[in-house]
Formats: sequence, structure tokens, C-alpha cells
Amino acid sequence: MKFLKLSIIGFFSLFAISCKENKSTNPNKTETAVSKNIKTEDVVYNIRGINYKSFAAFTTDSDQPKPVVMVIPEWWGLNDYAKSRAKQLAEMGYFAMAVDFYGEGKVVDNPEEADQLAQPFYQIPINAKMIFDAAKARVVTYPNADHSKIAVIGYCFGGAQALNMARQESDLKGAVSFHGNLMTGVKPKNNKVKILVCNGANDTFVSPEEIAAFKKEMDSAKINYTFIDYPNSLHSFTNPASTEVGKKFNMKIAYNKEADEKSWNDMKKFLADIFK
Repeated sequence: MKFLKLSIIGFFSLFAISCKENKSTNPNKTETAVSKNIKTEDVVYNIRGINYKSFAAFTTDSDQPKPVVMVIPEWWGLNDYAKSRAKQLAEMGYFAMAVDFYGEGKVVDNPEEADQLAQPFYQIPINAKMIFDAAKARVVTYPNADHSKIAVIGYCFGGAQALNMARQESDLKGAVSFHGNLMTGVKPKNNKVKILVCNGANDTFVSPEEIAAFKKEMDSAKINYTFIDYPNSLHSFTNPASTEVGKKFNMKIAYNKEADEKSWNDMKKFLADIFK
């Protein structure tokens, strides 16, 4: 499957993560950290006998419900990189939840294991919807989360799955993909979700043919989308660790500070617009 092969090759990046947890009086929510007025929690729930451990971040300065941004991590699981993005979103005033897609908070640091964990979501796209919907259901339990205003963002594997959710979920306000593959194996079931694609202009893992097919699909379905190419940017351009990983594995991936900052600012404008 071309999409899967591109994903497997393109998503190399290494993070070995551990996260300390503290007990809470709520068995489903374990408080992990408080920084300034940002509160973070592990949010635990069960899907088909497996515990999933997503990560919520939000400000405590107001009881006013906040728009929600779901974050789908790269293909090695819910690591510190994804959590750091959730914290950034919380600092911007959003209720952010980084989603555990693999269960038990599992994180891997090698492409073989990541491939095994990621494949089911490429091969059976509705599997991703089940995981995403379970996390979204937990968001509804927070009184300071405005569940009438939900968007999703994602990186690499997560970017592809953000587009997967945009194609399947009609109640999302928007979806943002950062250097993710574009074709997810499912046709759009609605045209209500606005889309922003942040793509590296020199990303060799997202082919011109895939880009053309994506744009044709979006245009045919009359979906409101924006596709931005960031100049001189390879795959994984938002990830500060990607340059070293690219050298280690002789791969065409690299961090691009300018593209990272520009794409984040483009995302900020996009979120502000869809949450009006």
C-alpha cells in the first residue's frame, strides 16, 4: 500500500519517554504537573479491555469553557513532544488533549514496533475513529471544555489521522496536518470540516502525485481547505530532533525553525478563524 510505505519510511524520529505520575482522588484522572496556571492530567479510560492514557492540558485561571484542540502524536506514541504541543495550546487558551492511540500510554523508539502499532489505522481507518471518539468522549466530562468547538491537529502519522478524522467526523470545526501523508484510505463523508495542510515543499515522502490526488479529492467534495508548502523544508520540519535523526539514518528529514514557526502561526490563525 503506497500510503503505508510512505508513512513507514517518512516517520522515523526517536524519542524515549518516561513520565512521572501522581495519584489523584479521581481514578480516571491522574494529575501529573502544574506549571504557572497550566494544569496537566493523565486521562485514563477503557476501550475493549485496554486502558488508554491520554493527556489533557488547560489553564486554571477561568471557569469559562475553552475551545478544544485534540493532538494526535507521531507514530511512536504519546511522548513528550506531543505533550509539549498540548501545553503550548493550553497556553494559548485552548483546552488541549493529546490522544493515546496505542493504549497503556505505550511509546516506542524503533520503526519496527511503530510500524506494527500504526498499520491497523492505515489499513482500517475506522479504527482511528473509535480511538479518537473515545478520547473525545472524555473531553465532554470537563466543564471547562467547550465540546461544541473541537478541532484536531497532528504530526506525521498524527497529521494523516487528523485528515482521517476530518473525512469521518462531521462535528469537528477543523483539522490541521503537519507534514503528514494526505490520502488516508477513506473518502470524505462530509464537507463541513475545514482543513489546513502544512507541508514541506521538499518533503520526499509526500509525492507530487499524492498532493494532486488530495487536492482533487478536496475540490470534488467541495471541502474548504488550505494547502501551504513551506520552502526549503523536508519531512518532519517541525520536530527539533529530526535533523540528528536524519543524519543517523541517512534520511531526508530535518528541522526547519522558520517553517516550524510559520506553520504554527498559520495554525493559530486557522484556529482563531474556525472558533469564531
